[in-house]
Formats: sequence, structure tokens, C-alpha cells
Amino acid sequence: MSLAAHLDELVEKHRVLEQTLETERQRPYADDLQIAALKKRKLHLKDEINRLRGDEAGLSLH
Repeated sequence: MSLAAHLDELVEKHRVLEQTLETERQRPYADDLQIAALKKRKLHLKDEINRLRGDEAGLSLH
């Protein structure tokens, strides 16, 4: 899998998590533990995306 394809996949997963979070937040009795777990996964994905984008930028400089 190319770096670009991997990044696209991670960005899509991040988008889906954002939608899931929003849905959970709007529930009358939102599950705070579920929300915290989703936020943690989303942050992990964001960090991975940023790390890979940094690697991608570094590769283009060589």
C-alpha cells in the first residue's frame, strides 16, 4: 500500500470516528466512557496522520 493510500485510509477512519462521536454526544444518555475511548482513538489516528504527513514532506525534500 502506498503512503498516500494509507493516509487516505487513516483520514477516512478519522472522519468516521468524528461522525460516531457526534452521534454518541447527541444521545440523551451519552456513554462518557465510550466517548472518551472514541476521542482517544481519534487522537491516535490524528497523531499517526500528522506523523506520516511529516514523513511524506521529509521524503519530498530529498
